[in-house]
Amino acid sequence: MSATATATKWVLDPMHSEVQFKIKHLVISTVTGSFKTFQGTAQSEGDDFENADIEFTLDVDSIDTNQEQRDQHLKADDFFNAAAFPQIKFQSTSFTKKSGSDYKLVGDLTIKDITKPVTLDVEYGGTAVDFYGNTKAGFEITGKINRKEYGLTWGGITEAGAIVLGDDVKLNINVQFAKQVAA
Repeated sequence: MSATATATKWVLDPMHSEVQFKIKHLVISTVTGSFKTFQGTAQSEGDDFENADIEFTLDVDSIDTNQEQRDQHLKADDFFNAAAFPQIKFQSTSFTKKSGSDYKLVGDLTIKDITKPVTLDVEYGGTAVDFYGNTKAGFEITGKINRKEYGLTWGGITEAGAIVLGDDVKLNINVQFAKQVAA
């Protein structure tokens, strides 16, 4: 952002946001999970989100696949190792408008101790004022990452030779940001 522009800060509203992922199980079905605790900010020039600086963190311990035993396995050393790496982090490097309400979000995603660039598709839902006079902005973010590139390499083969987990993880993130009023 240029030094002369007025910066607008937006803070993620966790009450109106969700972070979901999907991964193939046994190649024949899909497991859906989510992270229940996360934080994020966006800093933009005025009310335009073009080139916004976006930061996002997920608390690994909040993973929820609706199956406690699986969640505990995901938090353990075989996968995320939540004790040693309690957060997944994202820092944008660019946020550009493609056309209409479609944007491209590029940034660095850190899972465990591995940071790699990722490109995500974003649909900007617009802004609205809520019942309390707060200006909100909504976004739907989608993309795909390969879990093995981030050190999530656990795998299994059934007795019949079927792969237990797919490599690709689909991301579907719906977020609402609240515009912060200057002090």
